[in-house]
Amino acid sequence: LSLYSSPARETKYVEDPQTQLEEGVSHLRHAMGPYTAWCQHVLMILITKPLSHYIKALCSDFFSEGCEFLQNPPAGFYPRLGVIGFAGIVGLFLARGSKIKKLVYPAGLMGIGASMYYPQQAVAIAKVAGTQVYDWSLQGYIAVESLWKDT
Repeated sequence: LSLYSSPARETKYVEDPQTQLEEGVSHLRHAMGPYTAWCQHVLMILITKPLSHYIKALCSDFFSEGCEFLQNPPAGFYPRLGVIGFAGIVGLFLARGSKIKKLVYPAGLMGIGASMYYPQQAVAIAKVAGTQVYDWSLQGYIAVESLWKDT
């Protein structure tokens, strides 16, 4: 027996048959191919061309009010937006551990920050949210009461 030579082995590659999930994903990828190509094309245009031209085009087509507001914001809008966003980041930092905390803390701190800058809108939202919570609690009470009476 030689230490430096090994007997020739005949190997044959056999491909595993596709599962139903793999066939479904393949079909979905082929069906979505034109849409993803279009998205890539639009993204390349947005990256290579000046962005303001396309923002104006989008503004005139779909989002005229919102785009005009962002192009000509009122005085102090961006600093307020920065403070509200920073409050959300602080909430994420404070919400270590639980997933519920990661939802409640940033949203709560951002809500508090936004209500400090926009108190009238916060009162209107609180009124609508209060009536919704009251309606949901009544529906829950009625459902529990009907279950209790059925038994």
